[in-house]
Amino acid sequence: MSAFPGSIAFDEYGRPFIILRDQDRQKRLTGVDALKSHILAARQIANTLRTSLGPKGLDKMLVSSDGDVTVTNDGATILKMMDIEHEIGKLLVELSQSQDDEIGDGTTGVVVLAGGLLEQAATLIDRGIHPIRIADGFELACRAAVEHLDKIAELFPVSASDPEPLIKVALTTLGSKIINKCHRQMAEIAVNAVLAVADLEQKDVNFELIKLEGKVGGKLEDTVLVEGVVIDKTMSHPQMPKELKNAKIAILTCPFEPPKPKTKHKLDVTDVAKYKELRQYEQDKFKEMVDLVKKAGATLAICQWGFDDEANHLLLQQNLPAVRWVGGPEIELIAIATGGRIVPRFEELSPEKLGSAGLVRELSFGTTNDKMMVIKDCAKSKAVTILVRGGNKMLVDEAKRSLHDALCVVRSLIQDPRVVFGGGAAEISCSLAIAEQADQLASLEQYAFRGFAEALDIVPLALAENSGLSAINALGEVKSIQAQTGNSAIGIDCMFTGDNSMRNQHVIESLKSKRQQFLLATQLVKMILKIDDEVADKQKSNLLLLATVEHTPPDEVEDESEQKQIQRTRETKHEQDMLLERAERVKRIEDDILDINEIMRELAFHVEQQADTIETIENSIDHAVGNVTEGAEQVRKASQYQTRYRKKLIIFVIIAVLIAIILIAILATTLKK
Repeated sequence: MSAFPGSIAFDEYGRPFIILRDQDRQKRLTGVDALKSHILAARQIANTLRTSLGPKGLDKMLVSSDGDVTVTNDGATILKMMDIEHEIGKLLVELSQSQDDEIGDGTTGVVVLAGGLLEQAATLIDRGIHPIRIADGFELACRAAVEHLDKIAELFPVSASDPEPLIKVALTTLGSKIINKCHRQMAEIAVNAVLAVADLEQKDVNFELIKLEGKVGGKLEDTVLVEGVVIDKTMSHPQMPKELKNAKIAILTCPFEPPKPKTKHKLDVTDVAKYKELRQYEQDKFKEMVDLVKKAGATLAICQWGFDDEANHLLLQQNLPAVRWVGGPEIELIAIATGGRIVPRFEELSPEKLGSAGLVRELSFGTTNDKMMVIKDCAKSKAVTILVRGGNKMLVDEAKRSLHDALCVVRSLIQDPRVVFGGGAAEISCSLAIAEQADQLASLEQYAFRGFAEALDIVPLALAENSGLSAINALGEVKSIQAQTGNSAIGIDCMFTGDNSMRNQHVIESLKSKRQQFLLATQLVKMILKIDDEVADKQKSNLLLLATVEHTPPDEVEDESEQKQIQRTRETKHEQDMLLERAERVKRIEDDILDINEIMRELAFHVEQQADTIETIENSIDHAVGNVTEGAEQVRKASQYQTRYRKKLIIFVIIAVLIAIILIAILATTLKK
């Protein structure tokens, strides 16, 4: 059992973490504890990228804090977008970025190789070998591997008249990308773009002359290579012509506006006459600027800055098309492509400083209002633009990253036209050579050599696993064939063609890229193995890594290591038992939480029912209030009617009494007579 600094546990997302001894009281990690912690962190990141290696590698979906989604299998992009807090993990991010900056391809393989080296280093540390001896042995083994790469490398034909070999190399790079359904077309575009700007005699490629532009819409097959410049701009006025032939272009970095003092100033306009003078001055300046451009013979003005609607209208009246708000890099590309000069002041504009283009026109895309401007057919042009199309933004972005990798690989071959075979063939050949050299060493470095040889096998193993093959069987078969025949072109058949010859499958990698992977991975592993102290800052809560080297005799290291191993084995067993008990308690707590959640759901259901009942009661009350109001109105009307009835009855009684009195009086008078 290996001496481990603690027990491994997993969070709810399956991410591993170490439970260290006396972690609540421990302020720093030293010695083997620090090394084990660093190696574990690096290996976890390497294992994350391992499934993305090769033509059958899987993609990763990365979601940013803003909700932006990125789908890619590019190692540098994955690590750049991952939220990595561990300092060793950040070193792996920088490792992948260095490979991307220097070569452009192999960003996943270099991290996987570094993870394999660290895994072997952990095994050697458990056997009692000092980390410094391991690091030195890895460095010697890497040097031997690079020398063996030089031996098995083959000269690659690079010619502008026959781009087919370069296209086959680009196909290898694009085979693992999401755009592999049209990777032949993409490979041709990448090769033609590099050859258009390359200086084959000087073996130099200026990447600044290649622009990658993307536009959502259409399909991947609509991607084209434009021998010129494509800018995401339109004419400044919708009534300006959409197409210009044999255009003379004025490239301006000065704005179409009246000159202003450089310092703060204030202009007081006190009456209408002065305001009219100011307006007339601005109009005169606009006309003067337009006249200078027209006098130079320009038929199109491309301005880095903007101009207001008045100047825009004046340009339309003077029949001078213009484009505004063009970025600085695009201005430089336009100047290179058209052979023009960038003019900072209107007074310096002359016919000799104008650029020329055979065709300038606007491109429209589908039914949307998206438009772009194409400047092409330039006599002095070496600048090219790859216009990438795709159904959504994620696809366009991934296609641009894939094309960038292919461009970088082609550039590497032009700079150094030597290649090795892919499919893990180069790694297997180096592994066999280093294992053979290990038998000739009498020092402890022979263990490091064997560890390095086994670490190289991690690449073909990952290729076989990702392709759905039996990894061990496939690796053993290929190593056996290489050992018997000495053919360094035998690799993993990821495409199931029945032929393990990478030469026949045209699976080729540049020697420069493979050598860079070995060197960068070994340098990083050596750096990690030299870190034996980790100090925690209480205020900042981050880790300060102190690289210190202790020179200890090997015999003392082995004796001390055996004693520590026995002690740590006992402690690890005790901690594992505690961890199991803790896991059981956590399980019970989770069950209780589930019960509480069930009770809360039932309570919420009852509350909802009560809410419905209360709502029904409230409706009944509202209805009753309406009935009471209606009854009160009826009572009021009845009371009014009763009052009127009483008044009428009293009047009737009074009238009846009066009539009775009158009749009695009449009757009495009659009787007296």
